[in-house]
Amino acid sequence: MTNNRPNENQTPFGFLWRFIVIVVILGLGAAAGFVFYRTWLGDGVERSRVNPSLSNSQRLYLEYYLSQHAAGLEQPAGTAVGNQTFTITPGEGAAAIAENLRAVGLLADTELFLNYLTYYGLDGGLVAGEYTLDPQQTIPQLAESLGSGGARALQLNFLPGWRSEEMGNYLRVVSPAQIDADEFLAIAQNPRAINLGGYNFLASLPDGASLEGYLFPDAYAIEPATDSAALVGMMLANFDRQVTPAMRQAYGALGLSLRDALILASIVEKEAALAEEKPLMAAVFLNRLRNGMRLQADPTVQYALGYNAAADSWWKSPLDAADLTVASPYNTYQVDGLPPGPIANPGLTSLQAIANPAAVDYLFFVLDCTAATPGQHIFSVTYEEHLANVERCR
Repeated sequence: MTNNRPNENQTPFGFLWRFIVIVVILGLGAAAGFVFYRTWLGDGVERSRVNPSLSNSQRLYLEYYLSQHAAGLEQPAGTAVGNQTFTITPGEGAAAIAENLRAVGLLADTELFLNYLTYYGLDGGLVAGEYTLDPQQTIPQLAESLGSGGARALQLNFLPGWRSEEMGNYLRVVSPAQIDADEFLAIAQNPRAINLGGYNFLASLPDGASLEGYLFPDAYAIEPATDSAALVGMMLANFDRQVTPAMRQAYGALGLSLRDALILASIVEKEAALAEEKPLMAAVFLNRLRNGMRLQADPTVQYALGYNAAADSWWKSPLDAADLTVASPYNTYQVDGLPPGPIANPGLTSLQAIANPAAVDYLFFVLDCTAATPGQHIFSVTYEEHLANVERCR
């Protein structure tokens, strides 16, 4: 006999009721597990608050996930034997860092590590630098080590020929230590904002002049507490060390002040692609100054033009005829003598080239389009020779 009464377990209400019961049970289980997890975290490890940018569903999922992996969070994160040196490079993301940790035996479960970071909002706060890490650390301890700036040092690399704005852009990308890119640029543009008493070479810095040219490009090992003013101080102190008394004496023998030499070195830095050509270029510009000729250096025009949005560069290339007429004291096609200041921050080889220019009579140079070595130039004494060299590349 067929029973026509509906089975209450088959009604929509019955399905809904069972679903609610299951959700409640799972929720209670997750909550209990997470209570256990949060209780377990009472090991004295300082931790960030829960990431406020998480949605409710993300937060609930991560709470459940972490509760199910509480035991894994209590175990050593790595499998290596003994302390390991580990480096986070500026701009490196959490996923890449996790994979690098796994590769050296400092992390076995990258997914658990990344979920832990995400839950506490630490995934964007791992500090670049060099660390000594114990593989016996737990994941919370590992995250704390990498997020608290416990690195021994972080290396910043500033390239010769960068203008101060390019240095600022680099700092904005890598966000190192306590260094704020805008603050760095503000100090570079207004050096009186910091104490310059320890840098005697800046005593004759013209009123309103920036630190362009004096921010010595090099590799700098900085501590996690380093701020913008401290970095500028390190660069100025390095400039003072690198530009030796012998070099300054050589500048004087050539009739140049330190600032004059720095201006010329910055032009050579931007003109020369090959280190061996720098003394030749230094000789060209010094010879032109002695002969009362304008320097006619393209990089000074590029500096005057400033940022080129179309090329996304501070150094427009190639220049056109109209560019060479731009009204600026930095346009050495239009003004006599030196521009009012350096156009970039030159490296040591350019500074040395001004101190020790080649003993040649050259007055001109042009890029050699036929040379096997990229960036090589042809040098000449007369304008006729120069025109012939230019014509070769038309």
